[in-house]
Amino acid sequence: MTILAVRKIHFCYGHRVMGHENKCGSLHGHNGVLWIHAKAIGNLDNLGRVIDFSVIKDTVGAWVDEHWDHTMIIFKDDVTVVDLLSLAPRFKEIFIMDTNPTAENMASFLLNEICPKLLANSGVSVEKIVFWETENCFVEVTK
Repeated sequence: MTILAVRKIHFCYGHRVMGHENKCGSLHGHNGVLWIHAKAIGNLDNLGRVIDFSVIKDTVGAWVDEHWDHTMIIFKDDVTVVDLLSLAPRFKEIFIMDTNPTAENMASFLLNEICPKLLANSGVSVEKIVFWETENCFVEVTK
């Protein structure tokens, strides 16, 4: 039996998928929803939980809020857009990714890079990220 604790995180962001053959090749925005699926590394805690849901919110949710919410997420090789956005007034920095900011790449980045660092001493590992880019389109990335 596998028990997963799942926390929903909502954020708004803009991006462009460099080289995309349709609309996503233009700068545009989304209301994204993440579902963070955490599994206890050992046993459940002394209360019988994988993890308190607020820990996921306060770590992963805080990271998303600080780095991705209301931010333009851009591929590092998309130099024209990076240069253009550097001229625009903004509250937050542009978030530059090493890969094209597709839902697949963003979810993989969270699963493989961010969550292990943020939850390193929590007794859990994130096993899956479900990323709803729109209410009709989503990806699932699992370990």
